[in-house]
Amino acid sequence: MWANDGGQVIVLVEGFLGNGLGLPAQQREHAERRSVVVQSGNTKACVAITFAAYNVGRCRNLDQDNLCQIYERRPLVCRIYPMEINPHIPLNIAVKECPPESWEKGPDLIVGGELVDQELINLIQRSRQADRDDILIKEAICASLGIRTTALKGDGFTAYLPDMNALVAAIDQAAGQPLTELASEWQFHVSGDDIAGQVQAAGARVATDAPLNYAFISLRAA
Repeated sequence: MWANDGGQVIVLVEGFLGNGLGLPAQQREHAERRSVVVQSGNTKACVAITFAAYNVGRCRNLDQDNLCQIYERRPLVCRIYPMEINPHIPLNIAVKECPPESWEKGPDLIVGGELVDQELINLIQRSRQADRDDILIKEAICASLGIRTTALKGDGFTAYLPDMNALVAAIDQAAGQPLTELASEWQFHVSGDDIAGQVQAAGARVATDAPLNYAFISLRAA
């Protein structure tokens, strides 16, 4: 729908290895359930793929009064905001766009550290389930678009801005074919030689060429 409305989609990719590299133990269940098993070098890796709306500046669907023009069909991520979908990211009011007075009105969302708004709970569960249900078709779409380089989870993301006509065609193509976990070959783009050594020691393939169709977003502290 976003693409058909003229919007741009960004594809963000992160992965981890079977030996646990890139995956904190407390995040294993959530990360594994939203990942697809792929081949990298002579080992298996798990890759998580996120399709997100890409805006430079304010959302393209806001009118002059900052009201949403697609409110009735707005995506889940908008319906869930300002809560977090990832269970391992705590709510941080300081990084949210909500005006200060919005936190002083309406029902409580969190009580005693627990989310208590049932509608939000249901929406978050729907979003997490969609992450799990859609991962195979996302991997097939990436294959069609030539997206085969991931970052190591916790080290960064690889970010792609695909041609939108090609993305729509890839979605249509993937939707019409049987989906299975593929032994597709992926490689890792990492932030430094030390991380590269760890990835290679685990048997995975490390990208050596400069990025051509993606950007690497580092999460590593300077």
